[in-house]
Amino acid sequence: MIHTPGEPVVIPGNGDAKIGRERMVRRAAKEIKNGMYVNLGIGIPTLVSNFLEPGVDITLQSENGILGLDRFPMEHEIDADLINAGKQTVTLARGGSYFDSSQSFAMIRGGHMDISILGGLQVSQSGDLANWIIPGKMVKGMGGAMDLVSGARRVIVTMEHTAKGNHKFLEECSLPLTGKHVVDMAITDMAVFEWDKDTRAMTLKEVAPGVSPEDVKNATSASYQVAPDLCEFRI
Repeated sequence: MIHTPGEPVVIPGNGDAKIGRERMVRRAAKEIKNGMYVNLGIGIPTLVSNFLEPGVDITLQSENGILGLDRFPMEHEIDADLINAGKQTVTLARGGSYFDSSQSFAMIRGGHMDISILGGLQVSQSGDLANWIIPGKMVKGMGGAMDLVSGARRVIVTMEHTAKGNHKFLEECSLPLTGKHVVDMAITDMAVFEWDKDTRAMTLKEVAPGVSPEDVKNATSASYQVAPDLCEFRI
């Protein structure tokens, strides 16, 4: 998961979608500080570690039982038995370890993850998260998301602001919840929102380049306040 100099970082998508996804992961990387224990969810969040600030050294955890994830393997390094929670083959950093899922979830439930960065399907104005299932569609399992959102010290959601024109920030989530009042920050291709830990008030903190507060309002069904120091993405 850690980017090695000389290896290209592949952001999925084309055109504006690709630009928006890179913007999301670059902004999310700013929230990770030196020495943190971090869990990165499947999909776009796995790219965040490629954009850490110089000198930031972190320990990546995977809920299937790895502490000390490193970069994706070169072809000659592939070990089919060493995979992350997304079933991707990975390598282990020096000093890394692997163990059974009960120990892994004890780390998560014990509050030892500083940050968990996950994808999202819907987020409510009070910070509820739905990201594990769309009713009627096949799912292999709920994975570790429910434990991560309740056990991590800080939860950040990275997702596209809308899906085929449908709003994903809502007054109340319509999909089955992963957790209630769990989201601390959401980073999209359009904006950055934060939630107050006590009041659960949702605040627009940053907008993407070329995006106006009005654009965000028109793409958001949740009620939120606008920060007096609203600014462009801090990347």
